[in-house]
Amino acid sequence: MKKAMSSLTLIAGLALVPALHAEQQQSYGPHLEGFDYPHPVKRHEFSSQQQPLFMAYMDVQPEGKANGRTVLLMHGKNFCAATWEATIAVLSQNGYRVIAPDQVGFCSSSKPEGYQFSFAQLAHNTQGLLQSLDIDKVTVIGHSMGGMLASRFALSYAQNVEQLVLVNPIGLEDWQAEGVPYATIDQLYANELKTDFEKIKAYQQKFYYNGRWKPEYDRWVNMLAGMYAGDGKEIVALNQAQTSEMLFTQPVIHEFGQLKMPTLLLIGGKDRTAPGANRAPEQVAQRLGNYPELGRKAEQAIPGATLVPFPELGHSPQVEAPEVFHEALLRGLKEAD
Repeated sequence: MKKAMSSLTLIAGLALVPALHAEQQQSYGPHLEGFDYPHPVKRHEFSSQQQPLFMAYMDVQPEGKANGRTVLLMHGKNFCAATWEATIAVLSQNGYRVIAPDQVGFCSSSKPEGYQFSFAQLAHNTQGLLQSLDIDKVTVIGHSMGGMLASRFALSYAQNVEQLVLVNPIGLEDWQAEGVPYATIDQLYANELKTDFEKIKAYQQKFYYNGRWKPEYDRWVNMLAGMYAGDGKEIVALNQAQTSEMLFTQPVIHEFGQLKMPTLLLIGGKDRTAPGANRAPEQVAQRLGNYPELGRKAEQAIPGATLVPFPELGHSPQVEAPEVFHEALLRGLKEAD
């Protein structure tokens, strides 16, 4: 996939307002064919669960003097590796090598049928990618669902993780234990088939950005909606349903006390993301997704964790306020050196 012209103008390593906005209602293939990533996309091919698969990823070398550290970026469920565009640029400009994969089942990676999705499996796949690149030590940054995966990766491969950074991770509460009813994959699949640009935008506007919307966010909504508008809609919807069930039934919060590496929590306080809250009783839904409280509890649960709150930001602080976010991120990474 050819390198795209960036939709962001970068000055001094900080993302400013995009000059161009994405057109709505575009159609992409099931592997995001037609969507331009900010850097060349490579493929890691491997076999898993008796079928050939591939993970698409970006491997961005440091600009200028390398600092010897590699950052592994893990995207959320409603995001892709491309969503890290501004963060990749900032990290690269500050001497980091950056590995940004799309997980199996997401975005430009394989969309398998009959696959048993688990955070442990995705972590294993990702470790295989790093081994293929001869990378032994990484700083892992996970956002949203990627925070759950980053935590599982850090628990499974602690010897390879220098530092863990969780950016508004979901899974800071156990929704099933809190009283959210289970939904079957068939039920989730039926809902996923109804997904379109307007539904994705309405959800993100309500839960991610505290009701505020900037035109440049449309690019990321269109990235997701385009896969549902193309020929691969059914397999995209199925994998999304399977991974929705995965994150609901595989909490990692109960193992936070076993994390041994330095951990940085970057938490937007206006976030109200709580998967399944729409099917929960009202009294349950109202108490879910309280990120100021969840962030404090996570800091207490993870040995030696450092919490950096962003009280006025939402679910995606790296998109909503890149200057503020990246300043805190770089400071937190340097403190762990």
